[in-house]
Amino acid sequence: MRFLILSDIHGNKHALDAVLADSTGQWDQVVCLGDIVGYGGHPNEVTAWVKQNASTVIRGNHDRACCGDEALEWFNRPAQQAALWTLEHLEPAHRQYLQELPPGPVAVANFWAVHGSPADEDEYITDRSDAEVAARYMPGEICFFGHTHYQGGFGVRRGRVWELAPPKGKEVERCHELENDTVYLLNPGSIGQPRDHDPRAAYALFDSVTKTLAMRRVAYAVEAAQKSIRDAGLPAWLADRLRVGR
Repeated sequence: MRFLILSDIHGNKHALDAVLADSTGQWDQVVCLGDIVGYGGHPNEVTAWVKQNASTVIRGNHDRACCGDEALEWFNRPAQQAALWTLEHLEPAHRQYLQELPPGPVAVANFWAVHGSPADEDEYITDRSDAEVAARYMPGEICFFGHTHYQGGFGVRRGRVWELAPPKGKEVERCHELENDTVYLLNPGSIGQPRDHDPRAAYALFDSVTKTLAMRRVAYAVEAAQKSIRDAGLPAWLADRLRVGR
């Protein structure tokens, strides 16, 4: 089975559209690791697509906050403003859908899906030390996570931890063959708001039979996404950061 792995779309319809065009015909099912909304100017359009097309969806902290959850208290001011705007503009059916999303870990084929980490949905896995700790809570050998907005991953075997690199420079794809008897923590990156200094939308394709992972990047209409944020009256900083991927 071929899976399209998405995370941290954050209401960015333009980035999502680019990913879907880039991945056409290359997947059978969609897995979304959360943070469908927040920051971006098209929460309803993005939520509608995920609701209709994703077979497995995990809730993210912004999905909770944009529905009035106490997670909002932990956000910085621009993020709070975006969450409150989203809460005001979400259609009732979409808000209910987001409220009912499950936390991870959730089993999918031969892998698991979470938002933050296997131990805590709000926890960040950013380096080898974090991965080594998270690996102790793994429900299986392969786990996809999001939350950090950094594309990449970690392999853990017999006390050794190493990184799986994403595409670099002008590369659009970096492939990895997953090995047996190894724990993998894999991040497809953020579609709607990358923070790894690459403004291109990030996503992953995973073949659960061959255990082949393709981390991919695709350029999208950043200016249009920025305009939708500004037109909504959201903080300009949320639009500006899209250009530099930070």
